[in-house]
Amino acid sequence: MSPAKVTPESDRGWIVPVGGAEEKMSDRRILSKFVELAGEDLARIAVIPTASELHDTGPRYVQLFRELGAAAAVALPFFERNDCDRVDLLDQLERASGVFFTGGNQLRIATVLGGTPVARLVRRLNAGGAVVGGTSAGAAILPEHMIAYGASGPTPTAGMVQLTPGLGLTNRVVVDQHFRQRDRLGRLLTALAYNPFAIGLGLDEDTAAFIDPDNVMHVIGSGAVTVVDVSRLGHSSVAEADAGNPICMTNVRLHILPHGARFDLHHREAHQPE
Repeated sequence: MSPAKVTPESDRGWIVPVGGAEEKMSDRRILSKFVELAGEDLARIAVIPTASELHDTGPRYVQLFRELGAAAAVALPFFERNDCDRVDLLDQLERASGVFFTGGNQLRIATVLGGTPVARLVRRLNAGGAVVGGTSAGAAILPEHMIAYGASGPTPTAGMVQLTPGLGLTNRVVVDQHFRQRDRLGRLLTALAYNPFAIGLGLDEDTAAFIDPDNVMHVIGSGAVTVVDVSRLGHSSVAEADAGNPICMTNVRLHILPHGARFDLHHREAHQPE
């Protein structure tokens, strides 16, 4: 699935995967930056809580975005596939300058929204300049390829991870969340062994990768983004390894990027914080 086509008269909007557990009380710099990119005091933010089974998740983010100065924020209850055909909800989504997916279970987002007018509209909004982000499960769903689930551990092993289609806002990255806290380097490496085209972004909690229209990633938060670049991969044994056995991967590049660092996804170049 390729990203939606950007028209000549507009730039693609920012794409903002967040590693989960972003600060909501004191230093709310991630959510504040999201509101800024969505238009500051003119921002109209649509919260999509599909991933969550908690009834207060959507309203909680609505309150947060309003406290941070957004002109309007609304939670859109896309909880079943037939909700995705509701004209009233689609009209509200279409007016959004920012779309934010909450955490929960990313397979719920994929199975409820996949192939629906909601997914197509979110792609068009981002291609037209709206910022689209999400936290935890909401981060995993943003790229073309989504990590649905997988085991923890530092070593890539055959069968360690299951990939499914995501929203397809970008085909340049594969995202994994709660990265350092849940020891997920192995499953991100395994996912990249399946598809060496993409760049792996391992997002720590309270840390976000703000990807601008020029495909430069800016790190904001208290943790770091682990960037795994397999563009120079020399060998991968994923096709031959038996389930549960380690995968051999050679010539893998890895960057640890804290707050203020950048990574050019096009040229695959890391830049330290200024």
